Amino acid sequence: MSILGATTHTAILTARQLRAFGRMPVYLAMNLIQPIIWLLLFGQLFKSVVNIPGFSGGSDYLVFLTPGIVMMMALFGSAWAGTSYIQDMDRGVMDRFLTSPTSRGAMILSTMLFQAVLTVLQTLVVLGVAWLAGARFDGGLPGLAVLLLSAVLLTFVFAAFSNGMALLAKTQTALIAISQLISFPLMFLSSAIMDTSLSPAWVGVVARFNPFEWAVAAGRGALQAAPDWGSVWGSLGLLAALAVLMTWLAARAFRFYQRGL
Repeated sequence: MSILGATTHTAILTARQLRAFGRMPVYLAMNLIQPIIWLLLFGQLFKSVVNIPGFSGGSDYLVFLTPGIVMMMALFGSAWAGTSYIQDMDRGVMDRFLTSPTSRGAMILSTMLFQAVLTVLQTLVVLGVAWLAGARFDGGLPGLAVLLLSAVLLTFVFAAFSNGMALLAKTQTALIAISQLISFPLMFLSSAIMDTSLSPAWVGVVARFNPFEWAVAAGRGALQAAPDWGSVWGSLGLLAALAVLMTWLAARAFRFYQRGL
């Protein structure tokens, strides 16, 4: 299939998911409730953490926490992306797609782009709430743009992963179990909530190989007054490479799905 054809398929399938979302916008509100509660609750409960010797996250815990909450929201939202595939399987829509000339890559990319749109909308809301709560980010608009880019790349990684797992697992229960099994350890083995310099040494070692930590570090680093752009772009590069790899693997999962029909 030509690039133009694949692009057209991607646009049509993305629009399909956006139309479905437009009929149920409460989905966005439901996904925002927990992150906002965490932002406001953790921001108050742990604000004295900045006074602990060795904490390297700055003098305002809310500023430190906000990028972590943004990435948590992106992670948990994208980890459920495959549920749309499960619904299509149950309704017979998936089989009709696979017997048509529809691009397999477009089917993967459309879900990733749809999740990225939701991530951007949710991130803007969370940033607005953080600003109202008193958070001020020295990185300005460039830093906020990099934060959004980090969240989108993280969304791509785990939306592709979720799509692939949905094609292999084929059931909602299995997909939910896999998503939870992976999401929570990734979150806690990072600096999303707590500076890893205050954690056991092994947590910091594991965090260096954690894609969730790459996104948190890139977003938080870009929001500083004097960002270490080498480190920021290095983390973004790792996320981008992983997103490409996961997209390729997810597209190949269609073969396994069709063999099991």
